Amino acid sequence: MEIYSMKIDSKVTSRFAHNVITSRAVNRGNVSKEVFFDVDLPKTAFITNFSMTIDGVTYPGTIKEKEAAKKQYEKAVSRGQTAGLVKASGRKTEKFTVSVNIKAASKVTFELTYEELLKRQFGKYEMFIKVKPKQLVKDFEIEVDIFEPQGITELEAEGTFITNELQNTIKKTFSGKKGHISFKPTLDQQRRCPSCSESVLDGDFTVKYDVKRTTPDNLQIVNGYFVHFFAPTNLPKLSKNIIFVLDTSGSMSGREIEQTKEALLKILDDIKEDDFFNFILFDSEISTWKETLIKASPENLEEARKFVRQISAQGLTNLHGGLMRGIDILNAAHEENLVPKRSASIIIMLTDGQPNVGVSNTEEIEKSVKKAIDGRYTLYNLGFGSGVDYGFLERMALENKGLARRIYPDSDAALQLQGFYDEVSNPMLIDVELNYPENEISDLTTNSFKHFYDGSEIVVAGRFVDSNQNHLSVDVRGEGAQDALSYTTQQGAEQTAQAFQEQQYIFGEYIERLWAYLTIEQLLEKRITATGEEKENLTAQALALSLMYKFVTPLTSMVVTKPEEDENEEGIADKPTEASPAYHTYASPPTWYTSVDGDPHFIISVPQKKDAICFNINENPGMILNLITDPVTGITVNGELIGDKRVNSNAKIQNSYFGKLGIANKHLDVKLTVTPERITIENGDEKTGFTWLDSVTLQQAGLTLIINRKKNLVLSMGSGVSFVVVLHQVWKKHPLHQDFLGLYTLKSDKLSEQTHGLLGQFFRPIDFTILEIHPGSDPKKPDATMIVKNNELTVTRGWQKDYRRDPAHGVDVPCWFVHDNGAGLIDGVHTDYIVSSLF
Repeated sequence: MEIYSMKIDSKVTSRFAHNVITSRAVNRGNVSKEVFFDVDLPKTAFITNFSMTIDGVTYPGTIKEKEAAKKQYEKAVSRGQTAGLVKASGRKTEKFTVSVNIKAASKVTFELTYEELLKRQFGKYEMFIKVKPKQLVKDFEIEVDIFEPQGITELEAEGTFITNELQNTIKKTFSGKKGHISFKPTLDQQRRCPSCSESVLDGDFTVKYDVKRTTPDNLQIVNGYFVHFFAPTNLPKLSKNIIFVLDTSGSMSGREIEQTKEALLKILDDIKEDDFFNFILFDSEISTWKETLIKASPENLEEARKFVRQISAQGLTNLHGGLMRGIDILNAAHEENLVPKRSASIIIMLTDGQPNVGVSNTEEIEKSVKKAIDGRYTLYNLGFGSGVDYGFLERMALENKGLARRIYPDSDAALQLQGFYDEVSNPMLIDVELNYPENEISDLTTNSFKHFYDGSEIVVAGRFVDSNQNHLSVDVRGEGAQDALSYTTQQGAEQTAQAFQEQQYIFGEYIERLWAYLTIEQLLEKRITATGEEKENLTAQALALSLMYKFVTPLTSMVVTKPEEDENEEGIADKPTEASPAYHTYASPPTWYTSVDGDPHFIISVPQKKDAICFNINENPGMILNLITDPVTGITVNGELIGDKRVNSNAKIQNSYFGKLGIANKHLDVKLTVTPERITIENGDEKTGFTWLDSVTLQQAGLTLIINRKKNLVLSMGSGVSFVVVLHQVWKKHPLHQDFLGLYTLKSDKLSEQTHGLLGQFFRPIDFTILEIHPGSDPKKPDATMIVKNNELTVTRGWQKDYRRDPAHGVDVPCWFVHDNGAGLIDGVHTDYIVSSLF
């Protein structure tokens, strides 16, 4: 299949980018072939259109309400097809993929359109284009046209894949209000080496620019809509009061805590002498560096560096306690006038897990944090890795005028942390308000902002009551480092008329679409923290605008129709969200763990696939199975099976469950025995017993145990590895079933590479490929071929229950089910894992 043309055409008007990707392919073979169109889009963009043209016939994508698209979606899924077209693919991107069968000698044209508002950071607007054609393309071109009524002051373009030879193929010009960039490498310039057929085009192509600023702001009016850009320059910097609230629980041990310390040491180099700061550490306990906010004098900074270097990680996660202590210290500093009246107060909280000691109910934490902050400070929540409840962190930050950000657990995590700090390290104004005449404006986007940071920009858009209005005056207010900022800015009819003369450079109703984009973005953000009727209203407004302006948002889907003879007739393009990524057709579990629960139902998560594999072990009651053995950390977990109270004559295979778990740590000389009745800890010769009616938090050297009465227990050991044991209680007079246990492993990466066992072997990354999805014996559960560990297995799409949050009903986790006691998936055969005793 040859892609002979790929064009990426971007038109940017007043920061609003309209991008069209067109790809043309031809089947040079003599049989039908499947062709793939896959592109990576910025997460901040909304898809607005897609079409395929095959031999002159166009198959358009139609944007519908999610519910309306769902029926087509389910129809496709019931046939075992993966209908989802969009999935999160990287830190800043999501991937759109469509495939279609093309007859011999036929051609296909794919065209995808998406739009986004470019944000200003560190003094520049940035547009990011992912380039990855996967083959040499005869006619490859990126073309960017920028029109900025304020005038362009700088323009740059760079690519992570640009070699010295390719550098000259980037053509860049700008003068006055217009800028142009083109990148058109020849076939030979695309080659990795002179005789190679592999393409060097693989990476990020980034365009950055800024505009002329003779005044602090700029107003533009077109066809009944306006946009107001506010970015004053040369203001004196405000001093800031910054509290770092840091998770130092056991799960942060190792690389995560070292990277955090590395970032903090760099941040301490950047803190200005007028700033005030402090560190709060939370694990099972709360500790502070100082009792009050401290001025960033050279001596204090040196002392802070020593403090940071000795931070270590252990224990559980009292997130609520850490945040409340930070807020108390800020409150005291303001009440006692320890900090300047004109200063910006910021809390930056970093965690890699979920609250599990102190107040652990996330709704309660949100309420008490919001009440304590009371609109006075900004809260930024950084979620390290995939074990966080991102939805909770995001809601809490948005309720307190901040935002949440993911920190990816890669080698550059320290740079990510530092980069976030840089964004908020230079506040110039606080309490900024842009006030517009109420009787003239009907739909206004957010117009009050807690902080304005150097190098950023505030954008407000609105719709006029009278669509013929061509003038506007705005009152601008804010508090600066030395005095209040207060002025009125105006846009007259004359300037508006002049803007109209330049209409030929402008695509469509760009200000109207910019207003719609910004309004939808903000409605969706408000919806995150809203409940009840308010949430319903916000949803209805955002949905109506998404459909009207044809944006694929989290409330809409685009149905892509294909030729009738194509087996995979329809696909659905959805918009993933950061808190609950729609990774593919089957809703995936939000946090990754490996578990065994129920009728030994083993669930193995495969994070890189955003999916899971599951299998059952059918063995006789009384058998003991080895679940985890790690010779390096000395940790073992074994489980003893129990059956039903009597043989179930209707069942081919009798139910079996775990009725006893033994968790041991050889190095700590600790053994924990858990049954549905009792929990016993043996520490050397000492023995301590509890029942499930107890609420206990027990800490001793290298071990923390929390018993949540009649629900579960959380055990953390040594290196930071944690287990959750869930108690299942059935009706005492049930004729068949009896109480049993489930085991969930958290932070299994803290165990060594040599870990084995029925569960332990899956703590190392496992990869698999799914082929030939086809209807199975159950119409709701398609079968497929799985390639895993060089074995070819027949698997079935099904569900297993995750009982961590809801022990009574559980949550369905979609997974590929491997038959015959995990044969072909587990190392050896299941009987190899039978052991003689619990310890």
